[in-house]
Amino acid sequence: MLAFHLSNPRGLGALRDSPYAGAAGGAACGDLVRVAVRVVGDTVVEAGFDAEGCGAARAAGSAVVELVEGARVLVAARVTIDDVADALGGLVPPKRHAAQLAADALHRALGAAARAGAPRLEPSPRRTLVAMSGGVDSAAAAQLALDAGDEVVAVTLELWADPATDGEGSCCSPQAVTGARDLAHGMGIPHVTLDMRERFRAQVVDPFLDGYAAGQTPNPCVGCNGLVRFDAMLELADALGAARLATGHYARIERDRDGPLVRAAADARRDQSYMLARLDPALLDRLSFPLGGLTKDSVRALARRAGLPVADKRDSQDLCFVAGLGGRAFLQRHGGPRMRRAGEIVDRDGRVLGSHDGQHNFTVGQRRGLRLSSPRPLYVLDKDAETGRVTVGPREALLTSRVRLERARLHRGSEAVDAVRLRYRSAPIPCRLLENSEPLELELESPATAVAPGQLACLMRGDCVVGEATIGEPMR
Repeated sequence: MLAFHLSNPRGLGALRDSPYAGAAGGAACGDLVRVAVRVVGDTVVEAGFDAEGCGAARAAGSAVVELVEGARVLVAARVTIDDVADALGGLVPPKRHAAQLAADALHRALGAAARAGAPRLEPSPRRTLVAMSGGVDSAAAAQLALDAGDEVVAVTLELWADPATDGEGSCCSPQAVTGARDLAHGMGIPHVTLDMRERFRAQVVDPFLDGYAAGQTPNPCVGCNGLVRFDAMLELADALGAARLATGHYARIERDRDGPLVRAAADARRDQSYMLARLDPALLDRLSFPLGGLTKDSVRALARRAGLPVADKRDSQDLCFVAGLGGRAFLQRHGGPRMRRAGEIVDRDGRVLGSHDGQHNFTVGQRRGLRLSSPRPLYVLDKDAETGRVTVGPREALLTSRVRLERARLHRGSEAVDAVRLRYRSAPIPCRLLENSEPLELELESPATAVAPGQLACLMRGDCVVGEATIGEPMR
């Protein structure tokens, strides 16, 4: 079959002007495969390819065209490296690379078509789109949907690509996309990739850099969920006729007389409701968080029973786009000259105690890394981005009973707010929202420490999220 595709390449040069194209390979290996598709309704009505390099790459491109041309979109989304290799009669290990390039190019082409909304499938109440990161939580969410008898489709968002970061430790890198696709295919699930790198840079990474440059401590994961991830995946669910989107988040959905709200997970140690606080409640009727009532141990046990290869995979700890690099190095690499401004470290009376190489390296409440000699522990109290001054003092100087809020958004009346979470993983603090204050303020029942400007204030009623805001400058 390899010889046949070499002498009779199918689709060579077709669809060169198609916007729904993907490429894989290039300078590193010398082989390059580009695949393009034309999608009408639920069918890949035409496919084409171009290839550079070895003959196996050309044959693999032809085999991909033969596999998907005329196929349903969700059938094409199941094509694996093995399928391409088998279509060529099997490939020896050195040539298998060509099958991988062709498969990667195909799935990028399908992703480009999906992102543009080209596929239009008939809606099905049993079709579930699952956000697949390649970790155990998303795999378990997919397995639960399969066990329920749903027709499952997986989606992975490619959000960031930087050779300086650890792609294996990220949930949104090119390596993560490949791993998630292999996992989905191993479970018999079609997989779609959405390339959202430009939107992620503009709506998440750039505000993250701007926030640190302005002396704040932003939370990019909250913004990503609220501005990028869920909107993009629900648009794909519409195109694929999926009734719901399921994710591996540890959270629940509660409904009161006014509609649905995000609710904390049953396992407080894993609860991710804070990270979902910026979701529009109008989206919640189409979302499912199947892990919200489970513990991590039970999720891993479920994955082991299902024979999932990621059952014992370690959780990612870093922000996805700084994995393996670290926040400080990331800011230096991408923040430009504004992240290289030295400044003074001063006490509350303005006495200079030391110096630093950038205020962005500090967070309100931080103790470690000050490199100061003092008879008592010192903490970062404040940062002035204009002067570069970092003010330090004793821990008790961090205490505050009032918190200024900016860009607040309430899902229920202000009287519904009875607690606030001021950091991810922090316990809710009883509070009340002050009426008619400008800017809006929270009065805390007990003083809080290390309230960092730029972080999210997750406004709660019991264990339900009834609003969110950005923490403003401290009031002490």
